[in-house]
Amino acid sequence: MTPVPDTAARPAEPAAAPAPLLVAAAGATPAHPPVWFMRQAGRSLPEYREVREGIPMLQACFTPELVCEITMQPVRRHGVDAAILFSDIVVPLVAAGIGVDIVPGTGPVVAEPVRTEAAVAGLPELRPDQLDAVAQAVRLLRAELGDTPLIGFAGAPFTLASYLIEGGPSRHHERTKALMYSDPATWHALLAALATITTTFLQVQVAAGVQVVQLFDSWAGALSERDYREFVLPHSSRVLAAVQGVPKIHFGVGTSELLPAMREAGADVVGVDWRLPLDEAVRRLTVPGGPAPVVQGNLDPAVLLADWDAVEREVRRIVDEGRAAGGHIVNLGHGVLPNTDPAVLTRVVELVHSLTP
Repeated sequence: MTPVPDTAARPAEPAAAPAPLLVAAAGATPAHPPVWFMRQAGRSLPEYREVREGIPMLQACFTPELVCEITMQPVRRHGVDAAILFSDIVVPLVAAGIGVDIVPGTGPVVAEPVRTEAAVAGLPELRPDQLDAVAQAVRLLRAELGDTPLIGFAGAPFTLASYLIEGGPSRHHERTKALMYSDPATWHALLAALATITTTFLQVQVAAGVQVVQLFDSWAGALSERDYREFVLPHSSRVLAAVQGVPKIHFGVGTSELLPAMREAGADVVGVDWRLPLDEAVRRLTVPGGPAPVVQGNLDPAVLLADWDAVEREVRRIVDEGRAAGGHIVNLGHGVLPNTDPAVLTRVVELVHSLTP
């Protein structure tokens, strides 16, 4: 008779340690400071330039195998503590059928700007099935990444609205503000429609397997706190409230004066750009009697072009300032610049991992 293996006597497999980024996002202390970089998958990497050769940006964003490869590149090269889905904030608009293209050297360009009540009423809804390529890319990545968390993302309603109204990138957002002030009803209808689109985009990513999401409000820093609270906060809050089950990061550029309002929007982590020291950001974000805020940031991307002594000094300062927070995810204060030496990013990751959180 064949003996039955004594499986009961085998020691249990040790549970995998929680990913440092997820620990920090929950306001706890990880084994080492977690670090990733906005735009870590992009033009700073020669392997990215090679696989994107001749392929338009939006085509790449809707090709699951290519999205998977590009998203994995900085994880393989740098050993970062998270991957961020290779995509673009206009992807859900394009998927819904809104005429947007990404023009090299310019950015998103809208075929028919949205500036009237009728134009807002004519915006299409986004169906989850229109994002099947994105969901497939997420599933491919989860199979590749192992214990490394995958971050999904979307553009916040205000930032998407600024592109739709201006027709493309804008320095001063004149048309955006003009509509906001002169026709609040149309403004709120537009942001409500975009909040629905953004929510669908994020929910599809979460259902497919992303473990963290980041809401980018890239241009919110163009607003005063008063205007942000009246015209933007309700819509961003609605998006963040509708996304459940994963940590949520909220990030904007030039938003130092908006940080308390951005925290009220409901994210678990507030991203901070390089203009404000992290310990001061923590002070602004702290609510009396509430838990210590969790922050992300905030090395100036231009520092990475300096000599290593300067880079190391600044990284150590930021990690030190981040200890004032309930949790700290090390990142840049905006995206990696295209002319950044990838070897410097790798050294930054190694340095951050050597430090005490």
